[in-house]
Amino acid sequence: MSRHPEVKWAQRVDKVYITVQLADSKNAKVDLTPEGIFTFSGSAGAEDRQYELKLELFDKVNVEESKINVGVRSIFCVVQKAENGWWKRLLCGEGKPPHYVKVDWDKWVDEDEDDGELDLGGMDFSKFGGMGADAMGGMDFSKFGGMGDDAMDDIDESDDEEQEVSKPVEQDAGEASTEKKEAAPST
Repeated sequence: MSRHPEVKWAQRVDKVYITVQLADSKNAKVDLTPEGIFTFSGSAGAEDRQYELKLELFDKVNVEESKINVGVRSIFCVVQKAENGWWKRLLCGEGKPPHYVKVDWDKWVDEDEDDGELDLGGMDFSKFGGMGADAMGGMDFSKFGGMGDDAMDDIDESDDEEQEVSKPVEQDAGEASTEKKEAAPST
């Protein structure tokens, strides 16, 4: 039995961003038809569980202009719309989308704020037309934030070594409290 990976999406007037969240995927296969049928299959995890997905997108797409990037944590697709325009939703079916399809709020832009560009974090899709063996070959990791050699230089030195810490004083049970307490009268 196969499972469904989590899918996040966002759009611009001319394209749709689809991210299949599946860390360490193996044998990932993505297919896109001009009619807007998006399919994914792959395996992941220690037990090599099979994941499959078939989405019928809201409208037709331009397969030749669409791009795919298979990464370590996810499969990122830039799907070019056949006709420019804002889609009402990702999928063609009316009603609530499946539980595994979610809006990608990190990439989402409202219609009136769309300038057409998305910061792709330095990913170069020019070498990612399909699902070739060197799918990670064109990615420049130097543009990603992270822990470089000098990342620790920014952390202030702690002065904890110079402070003395005193050990808490323990009290005997007999010396615990000499304060007298009166019992409340019972009624």
